[in-house]
Amino acid sequence: MEKQSSSFRESRRDFINKAGLGISALTLSSGLTYGAKPSDKVHIGIVGGRFGATFQFHQHPDCVVEAVSDLIPQRREGLMKVYNCSKSYESLEKLLHDPKIDAVFIATPAPDHVNHVIQSMKAGKHVLCAVPAALTIEDCYRLHEAVKSSGLTYMMAETSYFRQNTISVRKFYKEGQFGSIFSAAAEYNHPGLESLWFENGKPTWRQGLPPLLYPTHCTSFLISVTGERLTHVSGLGWGDDSELLKNNPYKNPFWNSTAFFKTSKGNPFRVEVNWKGALRGIERGEWRGDKMSFFSALKEGDAHTIVRAAGEVGKDSGGFQVRENVVETYHQPFWWQTDLLPEPLRHSSGHDGSHCFLTHEFIDSLIKNRRPAVDIHEALAYTAPGIVGHESALKGGEYMKIPDFD
Repeated sequence: MEKQSSSFRESRRDFINKAGLGISALTLSSGLTYGAKPSDKVHIGIVGGRFGATFQFHQHPDCVVEAVSDLIPQRREGLMKVYNCSKSYESLEKLLHDPKIDAVFIATPAPDHVNHVIQSMKAGKHVLCAVPAALTIEDCYRLHEAVKSSGLTYMMAETSYFRQNTISVRKFYKEGQFGSIFSAAAEYNHPGLESLWFENGKPTWRQGLPPLLYPTHCTSFLISVTGERLTHVSGLGWGDDSELLKNNPYKNPFWNSTAFFKTSKGNPFRVEVNWKGALRGIERGEWRGDKMSFFSALKEGDAHTIVRAAGEVGKDSGGFQVRENVVETYHQPFWWQTDLLPEPLRHSSGHDGSHCFLTHEFIDSLIKNRRPAVDIHEALAYTAPGIVGHESALKGGEYMKIPDFD
């Protein structure tokens, strides 16, 4: 196996420690036991020619793209070209019979995720899966049991975990700069998503997808930083009389949804997922503390904002004396340029640089036989709250308990 040089490992460890990230900030180590690590490089199969074509497995020094698969020939050919891979299969079923494959990346439609993960693990393969982990609470339980009984590694490819500003916020939290985070908010706006509801005149899996069944780009902003869980929720939705919403397979009446969560620390967390309206397309978070707060930019690529509590005495617009906080512009460092990644992966990638990190995190977890950052417990902690939030919205905002999968 081609090992990283000792100088690389030491420089990476030194950088992480100096930055205050700590290995737990990125990998959340646990005592879980996983399947045997590959004896050589990880040989991976890529399944799904759209999202699956946006990662960097072929650039990782400890990985070989062994084969690719998609039901559509043109997409298979595209995957082969992206990953410089000469082997392809017409289906996941056929790919799973390949004894050279150690792991698979499931980038198939969301309704297929649970069945495809279970199928892959029954074939003895480790799995990285696109979001969300599941679309129903029943499937959350099925997935949890399948992963637990398999002894294999499961990771969900949640991009917001490795957005550059989320990495910074985890660093600040670990250093104690926030003090106590007493509330948080997140939003994922994707106006115009209905353009993906049909392809060649036929409905896709996205037709009518309830916004809160795709919550992980928001829920991960808080959970991945503080580790707290979302325990209760009241959800509300908005829809209209659009023909597009009628007779969708999810029986979903909402374009947009908002969930008001209570966390395991008793704190409020507001999440918005919106498919329609006069909105900017964005994935962003807000973390509010008694010493410092962090507000993600309203537009991708703009500078973020930090507010620090201060003792300066000033006057407000009404002329009353107040203690004024200090507002700072935060110029985001590019963590993908650092020793947090192997040198071949130190370049910009999808979803604010997260794809190279997801690639490395999964492969590195297998090589080192450790728990990946977004393992089954984290994946369900990000996913299940949205499912219950949508159910609450259908019931007019009923306050509901969220199951715990830890």
